[in-house]
Amino acid sequence: MPHIMIDYSANMEQATDIAALCELLRKTGIETGVFPMAGIRVRAFKADHVAIADGDARHGYIDISIRLRGGRTFEAKKMATEALFAAAKEFLQPIMTTHPFALSMEMRDIDPELSPKLNTIRDFLKEG
Repeated sequence: MPHIMIDYSANMEQATDIAALCELLRKTGIETGVFPMAGIRVRAFKADHVAIADGDARHGYIDISIRLRGGRTFEAKKMATEALFAAAKEFLQPIMTTHPFALSMEMRDIDPELSPKLNTIRDFLKEG
């Protein structure tokens, strides 16, 4: 279970395809081998009201937060973070030269003893 949450300023909806970014991060997360397909969840939340830097309404941001159950090595988490950030950066490259924009990412562990889970998605996944 990794939860990938994208928090973004509303003006990013005109600049890029947020749904496509969600799908890219889902696929990239699976491709790392660090995240199980049945557990991955990607969602995006638009911030309608923001105040950034000098207050210019053109400024925008996308902040990606990854939460996952503890137990993975630092090296595995670092590799996954780097792969996801590189994918997002490449996807967003076209807007970086035309929009004042900030991209950030953070990965953090969830204590498994304080985070009970129930997941029947695996029971419904298609084979092959």
